[in-house]
Amino acid sequence: MPFEPGRRYRLNPDVALRPEPFGALAYHFGTRRLSFLKAPELVDLVRGLGSHPTVSDALAAVPDGRREACLRALATLAAADMIVPQPDPE
Repeated sequence: MPFEPGRRYRLNPDVALRPEPFGALAYHFGTRRLSFLKAPELVDLVRGLGSHPTVSDALAAVPDGRREACLRALATLAAADMIVPQPDPE
């Protein structure tokens, strides 16, 4: 499934984030895959995704100069199943 910034996403329940000085390590217990989140703002963004109606809304809190990089990082995390789409609230 392609990444859609207009949808709601959240951290996959099978993923744990471990804080690091550079940001965080994301470990997927199902796939045993490890990803590096290399910016604290990206870690905050990933942790808070589920509280926003869409990824685009979540990106509004990121400084303009960093939004495109964060969007690319989120697309990569979605492709790795680190973040997953949420059903729309009814």
